[in-house]
Amino acid sequence: MFDQTNLRVFANHVRAAAENMAYTLQRTAHSAFVKETEDFTVMLMNRRGETFGVPMGLGATWYPGLTWGRVIDMVGDYRPGDVAFTNDPYSGHVATHAPDTHLWKPVFHDGEIIAWTGGHIHNTDMGGAVPASLSRALTEIHQEGIRFPPMKLVRDGVFDETILSIMTTNVRKPDLNLGDIKALVGALNTGERKILAMVQKFGKQAFLDGAEALLDHAEAQARAILRSMPDGTWEFVDYADEDSVEANPCRLKLTLTIRGDEAVLDFTGSDPQLGSSLNVPSGGDPRHTMLLVGVYYVLYTLNPNILLNTGLTRPFTCIAPKGSVLNPVHPAAVGMRSLTCARLRSVIFGAFSQAVPERLPAAPAGNNCIVNVMTTDERTGRTVLAAVNPVVGGGGGVVGAGARRVGEAAELVELALEARGDGEGRPRPVGVGGGGGGGDDGVCSGAWADFAMEGVGPGGDAVGRVAPPGESCGALADVVSAGARGVAGVFGGGGGGGGRGGDARGDGDEWAMAGAGAMGGCRISAWARLPVQDLEVVLA
Repeated sequence: MFDQTNLRVFANHVRAAAENMAYTLQRTAHSAFVKETEDFTVMLMNRRGETFGVPMGLGATWYPGLTWGRVIDMVGDYRPGDVAFTNDPYSGHVATHAPDTHLWKPVFHDGEIIAWTGGHIHNTDMGGAVPASLSRALTEIHQEGIRFPPMKLVRDGVFDETILSIMTTNVRKPDLNLGDIKALVGALNTGERKILAMVQKFGKQAFLDGAEALLDHAEAQARAILRSMPDGTWEFVDYADEDSVEANPCRLKLTLTIRGDEAVLDFTGSDPQLGSSLNVPSGGDPRHTMLLVGVYYVLYTLNPNILLNTGLTRPFTCIAPKGSVLNPVHPAAVGMRSLTCARLRSVIFGAFSQAVPERLPAAPAGNNCIVNVMTTDERTGRTVLAAVNPVVGGGGGVVGAGARRVGEAAELVELALEARGDGEGRPRPVGVGGGGGGGDDGVCSGAWADFAMEGVGPGGDAVGRVAPPGESCGALADVVSAGARGVAGVFGGGGGGGGRGGDARGDGDEWAMAGAGAMGGCRISAWARLPVQDLEVVLA
């Protein structure tokens, strides 16, 4: 029914609907996590809960293949105006750590559900042992904050105040949680209106057929990319930082097998689940979105016109043994799964780059340092809780470019911590060292897709941020990182540089990122500086 022209028109309507949802959420949210770092998603789903529409320029990029069917089925008797939610990583494996609260809403037409709108927000805090609910030092999920299994949050358009009161009683910044959740509900309502507008424009059956056609088209695009690669089997191994001081690094192994237009990603040989929070809760789903993040990036690198939806996942099968770091069992801690996923993304690039070395880089940026800070503003007495993402690894072949940005806007530290000082009163982005060395015939590590070339030189330097000092306010900081080891190169290319940091009060001592990552929290003075490689992050 849909030719290429009509399908493109329909795809543009779907994308516009998703981006309207994203703008609604970003402009009405309360926290810097959502408004500034854009740690959120919004999406349109078919009746089975498969994602067929996402925004292209806003929000997190790890979830275009997310499937919601498991959590949808765990809540029954949907009625118009209902909104369900969960943040439990072990209930349906849609949420992947406690701060990520996922909401979904049925869209009714003529008395039946024709689609769903959904999305997630990263809450500033969900309670638990440490501010922001995230630390590599946590050992079980019960320490990572309050969890809600799939249940209705809104019934017939009315919030369940009992659920909201339970949440606000257990978190450190309840006003931010409530503001962001209500903003996401507003975004879901926007998506519902846009879907009904498409039904009115195209007709109900054409809308339903169009959603399926978008999934089928993305699948066909993914299969075409796989057919352009040679058949074969390739292995790649890399290591995430250890989960405690002086512990062993975490081994991530991938055996990639390509046969025609299908691929198997076998993670057998990866380490058993860890006693820290670096575990990735995939539930053994053979197409879990967290296991396929690197695949999305590979596909989009090879075809920038590819549609981003669940159809991309159909040609791929993942094998993650139960009890491994990529398929942990309850009650394993999972809060810092993003650090492992970042290195897993590099492992996937490493395997695919062997299959098509002339078309892909060795790996994207590997370093990622996060500082969770809770402090008090002495002027107002207000408690401030924020995550400062000061530094990430750089891209390949160029200096100071191509880094994976975390913390997006340069004003983030100013907005979250109210740092002041240098006339302009805002942090300034800087470039620091740490890129990998290139070989004559090698592909550098740290290479981002836009800059991937053989033998072009070192991986790009890391990108960081400096916040000028302001007035005194003591802070409790928890430093988590994936930066002690640079990502590996291939074909003789040098590996990326590892990150370093430390408390630079007085003479100060530096530590490797892994040592910092094992900290469960440290108290720092009003003028403490945390230098990362050649970068100093001043917590004012």
